[in-house]
Amino acid sequence: MAKILEIISASAGYNNEIVLKDINLEISDFDFVGVIGPNGGGKTTLLKLLLGDLKPIKGTVKYCSRTPKESLFGYLPQITSIDKRFPITVNEVVLSGLLGKKGVTGRYNKKDNQLAFDMLNRIGITELKDKAIGELSGGQLQRVFLSRALISHPRLLVLDEPNTFVDNKFEKELYELLKELNNEMAIIMVSHDLGTITSHVKTIACVNRTLHYHPSNRISTEQLAAYDCPIQIIAHGKIPHTILGKH
Repeated sequence: MAKILEIISASAGYNNEIVLKDINLEISDFDFVGVIGPNGGGKTTLLKLLLGDLKPIKGTVKYCSRTPKESLFGYLPQITSIDKRFPITVNEVVLSGLLGKKGVTGRYNKKDNQLAFDMLNRIGITELKDKAIGELSGGQLQRVFLSRALISHPRLLVLDEPNTFVDNKFEKELYELLKELNNEMAIIMVSHDLGTITSHVKTIACVNRTLHYHPSNRISTEQLAAYDCPIQIIAHGKIPHTILGKH
């Protein structure tokens, strides 16, 4: 599989304060990486680093584009970071996912609008096309921004807590869709829903000031302790679940 990006011995932070230290991570086509870790451990910093929104204090982030116009990333942020008061329609939000290809002064054409309609149809929300985002529920907003992340057909889909504020029906549909999308692109997903994501991801990155990569979706109690990951032990069965330590 072709490499999409590689983080090499990178440290990153803010105002000269290190949040992530000496991390290494390689993502290739069709990977599906689940990112876990405590609040404040650096998960958001990791996403900013690989998206290019944050430059490493030391080390390197290397991108491996196959063509100059290739769309490397599609990004679904946490919906708590989205201003619902902004006067924009659902269709306009989805089309804005093409700005990286068209440039700031580029105009949307008939083909672009068809792409937006097809993506809304794939996610199942065409009826919301002309609604203002301020009218949407949390689950509807997630669907809209997922459509925006996918419209450019990226090689890597980056998801930050995608199951926050969604209904049970969409959560099930989301994981089914991600399984389908993983046949087309790589996925990296931050989540606290450990029992569920380990039934879907292929590998796990534990982030807690540093990064420990597990080349499978199973982590033992001993590994969590050794890597200082203060996370509930993950177990597998017919029903995804976690086992709590003594408390």
